[in-house]
Amino acid sequence: MSALAWDDLRYVLAIAEGGSLTAAAQLLGVRHSTVLRRLDALEAQLGARLFERHRQGYAATEAGEWAAAQAREIRAGVDEVERRIVGRDLQLSGVLRLSTAFVAMLYLLPEPLAAFRRQHPGIEVEVSENSELVDMSRRTADVALRMAREVPQHLVGRQLGRMTMRVYAQRGAAHLPQSIQPIERLCRDYPWFAFDKDSRSRFYDRWMHENILPQQVVMRIDLLHPVVAMARTGLALALLPTFIEATEPDLVPVSEPLREVSTPVWMLTHPDLRQTARVRAFLQEVGVAISARLAAAPGGE
Repeated sequence: MSALAWDDLRYVLAIAEGGSLTAAAQLLGVRHSTVLRRLDALEAQLGARLFERHRQGYAATEAGEWAAAQAREIRAGVDEVERRIVGRDLQLSGVLRLSTAFVAMLYLLPEPLAAFRRQHPGIEVEVSENSELVDMSRRTADVALRMAREVPQHLVGRQLGRMTMRVYAQRGAAHLPQSIQPIERLCRDYPWFAFDKDSRSRFYDRWMHENILPQQVVMRIDLLHPVVAMARTGLALALLPTFIEATEPDLVPVSEPLREVSTPVWMLTHPDLRQTARVRAFLQEVGVAISARLAAAPGGE
């Protein structure tokens, strides 16, 4: 029997985690037919069935479960080797993967990223939108910009400032306030855009549930950047980050910054990557620029 390779086990693990050939192909970035061909060849090589084929998908046999478990352990080792090698990279070149929320990409990052590219043309930044913290141990991202009150202890980085929120209306909307009002009056007397009806996981979700009556809500929108777009229509009030003000002249603030509706903004990386030249430069230069933008926003610090 020929030697079993890590690349073979990658396919076993992807099928086990995805539950189907299609899902495995998406995880691996290959075609469905490639996954099927590799699985058939591996089972023939081993002389063992690794997965039972069902209409609902692929279920691992006992041998398949054991192989997938071993593959997870090997993957962790391979990922660590890659991180440690990349972490010794002293060149200001190569790819840097950034994960962040869409609202940060729209309002905090464009100018800092453009300045970073001009300063370091050899570094190619790849930005992916993800509202949740990705698994940096697998190098899904090298750096993450996150707005959260708590971050995993195994990551390193720093707090850049705080995202503070306040209430906004369309400028010139006749039925909406156009100047700073007591928050109690805004909550009681005006229509609102709200977020997910059932979610209380985000700090601003909890504030909305505690302060806005259901009958005041005219529309629910799950993400912050579509709320900005709807606020421009003048239909209702919106709770939004104060850092939008510099680029949203059609919106007027109608409350003071709400200190109770704020959260730290973090720039994070994996400990194995923090000494990589391009990561270190990004943390320093882009981090400083974002800190300045947060400090300049109303209620910022």
